[in-house]
Amino acid sequence: MFVQFLRLEIKSFFRGTSVGVNLAMKIFRFLGILSFIAYCIGAAFLAFFYVREEMEQDPIKIVSRFMILLCVADLVFKYLLQQMSTQNIKPFLTLNIPKKTLVNYTLIKTFLSPFSWMNSFFLVTFAIICLFNGFGFIGIVCWFISLSLLFYLNNFINVLVNNRENVAIALGIVFAIIGGLGYYNIIPLLDYAEKFFYSFYSKPYLVLLPIALFAGLWWICFRYIYKEFYLDQGLEAKKTFGKTENIAFLNKYGAIGSFINNDIKMLRRNKVTKGVLIGSFMFIFYGLLMFTSPIYKTPYMMMLMGLFVTGGFQFLFGQRVPSFDSSYYPLMMTLNVPYKEYLKAKWWLMNIVTAVSILVALFYAIISWEVYFSFFAAGLYNIGVNSQFTLWSGAFTKTQIDLNSKEKVMGQKNSFNLKSLLLLIPKMLLPIAVFGATKYFYGMTPAVMSIAVLGLIGFLFREKIFDIIVKQYKREKYSTLDAFKSKN
Repeated sequence: MFVQFLRLEIKSFFRGTSVGVNLAMKIFRFLGILSFIAYCIGAAFLAFFYVREEMEQDPIKIVSRFMILLCVADLVFKYLLQQMSTQNIKPFLTLNIPKKTLVNYTLIKTFLSPFSWMNSFFLVTFAIICLFNGFGFIGIVCWFISLSLLFYLNNFINVLVNNRENVAIALGIVFAIIGGLGYYNIIPLLDYAEKFFYSFYSKPYLVLLPIALFAGLWWICFRYIYKEFYLDQGLEAKKTFGKTENIAFLNKYGAIGSFINNDIKMLRRNKVTKGVLIGSFMFIFYGLLMFTSPIYKTPYMMMLMGLFVTGGFQFLFGQRVPSFDSSYYPLMMTLNVPYKEYLKAKWWLMNIVTAVSILVALFYAIISWEVYFSFFAAGLYNIGVNSQFTLWSGAFTKTQIDLNSKEKVMGQKNSFNLKSLLLLIPKMLLPIAVFGATKYFYGMTPAVMSIAVLGLIGFLFREKIFDIIVKQYKREKYSTLDAFKSKN
């Protein structure tokens, strides 16, 4: 039965009007997976030989010491990028197939995701290197099995917290507190982690503990899914009593105010758009990467970080402008909707959030005023130039977004389009090149002024640019409608 399910998955991939887009995205995803696998294998060699030859320490102990960080990072990435597929299982609930089989297949399918098995290449490679360098066979095998099962436990934790945002936030707060206590040496977190993970090598019989945890969490997840695995429960979106919301003062701005009003209500009500808001807030802390490596303190990287810090909402919301309205976009196109006002409303909303992000990013001045001025310049460029180019690239994004879907916004695919990639040049490369070159030859103040001038030019010519963008949306209108009407 499981083989039959897999055959149906393959058939579904090659059906539908978006097979070309799917195939292109799969190719790029496959190349990304191969690159990550290569990094994992290379990291295994580096971890063993660098620790043994340069640090002159036990490689297993050092790897075990930092394994807790890898486990937490693995759980975070799985929560953000991996979701449990249930929609393609719904049709089988009406057939004469045991529900236990469907539930088990749903759980097994989570292990087929690349996020589940890619990190195994590090463990497999590291374990093989250890075996060829005289480490005990039984100890290495038990250490490898134990760590692999502990990583796979993250799949079950992700299933249990996938649709419980409060639990996920509480768990994140707990991890942050424990991480902070370990970072400031209040508790020796890494020492405890080294003793715990290394014990699976020194005491092989402890492998029974991860096995028991794996079996126990499988049973808990099985019961959790089985209890809600019905057509009218669990798989359906939760319904609440409707209530009327209206931001009255926006109505005096005419059609633009009405569109902004609708977008704000959409951002507040739906799970997918709430994910956009959370992701936009997280982008503000992207600049903290400068503490991880000196390379991030170069002018070019500081400008890149500034574009992300102040433009997170633009990148997550702006380039999906028509997609967020895909459910009623065909109806909207049959009405006398002022296209320019529709796009201007999105533009004003993005710039308002960008302006707020610039103010919030003021805490970077604690690090240095030079850093904040770099981010301030990036914010001005986002307002004057990038906001319009982001809307422009949205004309080529024709992927449906179900606002009631449980799928995470970061896990949803985007339509691959060469034109969208070309628009990255003025969005990213131009400000980085101008800021870096000006700062190198003339200093910080002229660099900020140069980016501000570019932003001012874009702002002054916004009407002309909007006319071009509107024409592009109209040219893409019928292909966009066709894509939004397609169910595959």
